[in-house]
Amino acid sequence: MPCERPADAGRSAFCAGLPAPAWVVVMGVSGCGKSSLGEQLAGALGLPLIEGDAFHPQDNIRKMRGGLPLDDADRAGWLDCLARELAAHPGGAVLSCSALKRAYRERLRAAVPRLRFVFLEIDREEARARVQARAPAHIFPASLVDSQFEALESPVGEPDVLAVPATAPLPQLRAQALAWLGA
Repeated sequence: MPCERPADAGRSAFCAGLPAPAWVVVMGVSGCGKSSLGEQLAGALGLPLIEGDAFHPQDNIRKMRGGLPLDDADRAGWLDCLARELAAHPGGAVLSCSALKRAYRERLRAAVPRLRFVFLEIDREEARARVQARAPAHIFPASLVDSQFEALESPVGEPDVLAVPATAPLPQLRAQALAWLGA
């Protein structure tokens, strides 16, 4: 399956403040704030943001908009695209991606050295409320929130993972993640 790459995906910047390239995945269930924190971290680090949702093939988008959860087979090509995208940024990048299962995270880890994950922990009710509050044009309906929690294998305890509460203020999350990254 060809990788559907957004027009601006090739942008790259280097962060003069970091001693070595940094690759970070901001992860969690839908509605946890991956895109918001990812944008903040990318800006602070001077790295490109790879918005994982922008790489879903049209079949996945149609399926989610139709209220059907994605399965491992649906996510396989998408994860491969994201892994290639991370590897295509030798100066580092920030990726927003659900990365729900350990196997998905391992697939991404295989693409780049020293990949780190910031896990935004949130409960079902809060995630559902946030997804319901989104614009109706978003590809992910609130009816699928439960399927995300059913698929989620917590990364807590895995190497290079920082777990933070998704309900904390964004500036606090940004500061905590940057401190952990050593930036």
